[in-house]
Amino acid sequence: MIDYSTVLNDTVKEIKPSGIRKFFDIASTMDDVISLGVGEPDFQTPWQIRKAGIMSLEKGKTKYTSNKGLDNLRCEISNYLSRKYNTKYDPQSEILVTVGGSEAIDAVIRAVVSPGDEVIIPQPSYVCYEPITLLAGGKPVIIETKAEDEFKVTKKQLLNSITDKTKVLILPYPCNPTGGVMERKDLEDIAEILKDTNIIVLSDEIYSELTFTQDGHISPASIEELYERTVTINGFSKAFSMTGWRLGFACGPKEIMKQVTKIHQFAIMCAPTTSQYAAVEALKNCDEAVQNMHDEYNIRRRLITKGFNDLGLTCREPKGAFYVFPSIKSTGLSSDEFCEKLLNEQHVAVVPGTAFGLGGEGFIRASYCYSTEHILEALNRISKFLKTL
Repeated sequence: MIDYSTVLNDTVKEIKPSGIRKFFDIASTMDDVISLGVGEPDFQTPWQIRKAGIMSLEKGKTKYTSNKGLDNLRCEISNYLSRKYNTKYDPQSEILVTVGGSEAIDAVIRAVVSPGDEVIIPQPSYVCYEPITLLAGGKPVIIETKAEDEFKVTKKQLLNSITDKTKVLILPYPCNPTGGVMERKDLEDIAEILKDTNIIVLSDEIYSELTFTQDGHISPASIEELYERTVTINGFSKAFSMTGWRLGFACGPKEIMKQVTKIHQFAIMCAPTTSQYAAVEALKNCDEAVQNMHDEYNIRRRLITKGFNDLGLTCREPKGAFYVFPSIKSTGLSSDEFCEKLLNEQHVAVVPGTAFGLGGEGFIRASYCYSTEHILEALNRISKFLKTL
């Protein structure tokens, strides 16, 4: 018989499964569960986007596209980023269409990171950066961002983390799970620190349209001193409510994107054709739909933030994405204990902060991409739960 323990990759075996899924696997076996857990918009993909996908199928547009993606889609991505975030990318050499933002992150890290290179990762943050770095042979260097700093990377933290082995700085803003954002002054400080280095910035901007500051989202690539070292990751899942369409993109210096495209070429070939035709419509004609969803999220954001604070669970108002990250330290429970007891006793599913890094201990993540009625019912059940502690 095969000894599978000797067959499997040691690095893969040591990587823990996503902590986000644990509670939903349990919740799926229970009745009457109210979930604030999944980071998936409750809106349908706007009709004109769905229609464009349907029309592409009816016209028989079901063949492979260019490895890089449809020419007109890359042109629309270039136009979109220019008008929205004042960043300029050549559609022919600096833009790659990918299978979601996740593939883009993986391909960029693999293209840049060699064994032994260090990758600076702010946490709490999305769960994929650390394992992908490990799979590339890199060494994750964790910066634990703090609530008192609005979960931003500070100058001091960054300076203390850089070594002669640092290859990549990941900027996951707007941030899942904290809702933190980096504003222009923050990015200018980073530019000053990195100016005489060869460190690459991987900027994950999948929540860029869901920014609730006066100036809106500021892309690192819009900072002149960061432009040449920044690879921007974005996509259609969150802003356009297109999670199941699995479409994202990466943009950056042509020297880097040439290598990223090579990885994509051999691992994927091309992104889904139907999704690409739908995405052209999304970028050309759906600004109003995106703004309407943004405005509704803003209402829910204020509702859930106030709700947690009224319950005595300190919750900073998030400035981006569609999550709140309330502190549960006052309960005396760990993040995992809180989530397990809440799920078992009141059938409410939220995610422990530790799923996003050790710095998330004492916090939970709750998503507000649900209806106000859904959010209010969840808060009501959480109130009952807290009274039993």
